[in-house]
Amino acid sequence: MVKRVLLASPRGYCAGVERAVETVEQALEHYGAPVYVRKQIVHNIHVVRDLEARGAIFVDEETEVPVGATLVYSAHGVAPSVYENSARRSHNVIDATCPLVTKVHVQARRYADEGYTIVLIGHAGHEEVVGTTGEAPDSTVLVQTVEEAESLDLPSDAKLAYVTQTTLSVDETGDIIRVLRRRFPHIRAPRKEDICYATSNRQWAVKEMLSEIDVLLVIGSRNSSNSNRLVETARAGGVLAYLIDDETEIEESWVADAEIVGITSGASAPEKLVARVCDWFRACGVERIEAFRMVDEDVTLSNTIAGASHPRVTTSSCWGRAARSYPSSGGRAFAARRAGPASKEAGGRGTRKAGPPPHRPARPPLVQFPSRPRR
Repeated sequence: MVKRVLLASPRGYCAGVERAVETVEQALEHYGAPVYVRKQIVHNIHVVRDLEARGAIFVDEETEVPVGATLVYSAHGVAPSVYENSARRSHNVIDATCPLVTKVHVQARRYADEGYTIVLIGHAGHEEVVGTTGEAPDSTVLVQTVEEAESLDLPSDAKLAYVTQTTLSVDETGDIIRVLRRRFPHIRAPRKEDICYATSNRQWAVKEMLSEIDVLLVIGSRNSSNSNRLVETARAGGVLAYLIDDETEIEESWVADAEIVGITSGASAPEKLVARVCDWFRACGVERIEAFRMVDEDVTLSNTIAGASHPRVTTSSCWGRAARSYPSSGGRAFAARRAGPASKEAGGRGTRKAGPPPHRPARPPLVQFPSRPRR
């Protein structure tokens, strides 16, 4: 019989997800419905349904969106070919790519320009991996497991660099990187880790609470990579763990023999779902629902502002890591029909006279939403 519920901290929305969701909300307020969104803005079915009810239309490909319509790119990033397709269809594009994903795209482009073969550590078919691969498809090799890293057929002296998907298991990714470094001692690593702060923090918080709980419930959708990694983290530590979209998916048999149940949520799961799961336990007679607080996140991802010459994104967490700055394209709103070289007036660097090379689409000038106070 469950006597106590512990709530992991941190859990739920990360800064990139919050900004992506608010981007769609602001687009609906500013332009009115319909606003089209390429793929799920974040991987959570409840978030998608809420935005659909407000007038968002989710599509699989940008080619499904009417000419001239407003289109938001999801937080997971897109390949350059997507920008090109939108430009041809004169879409009013709003890029909600997480800046930490953009950082990986920038690294991949830089490595390819310098003649490296890029080893991309990630999961085949995930939207983030598809977008990153699209930056340099002829130079990128995907590695998903330690076994694939061991069997990677490249010369030991090959000019290699690696990047990773941002939502992977910290431990499993570390194992893959160790294999790559052993087999290819000269492989180049990113200057800063690619797995994002939210993924790392949530996995760490789960590890810290495993000795206190009998069962872990992870709130998140099936296609949420970081939510699945939380389940795997608990199971690797010897604790039963289950992934649920909401309280309706809880099976009483899972917790029948448990005294203490842990609850966490993936980075794309809104806190209201945690509240609903807590209410489910209260209805079952559980009175002690307590926070298991390990980390308080204090993270900001500043939007690119029209007129800024060097847009940056700063993230920080309260557990001792130094603040990190990355180039940003996330959260930018622009009109694809005005594609052309960046200028000072448009918010670009203003130092490049010619546009990007032909294989990269030009990023159009920036426009701004009216400011809105944070909720």
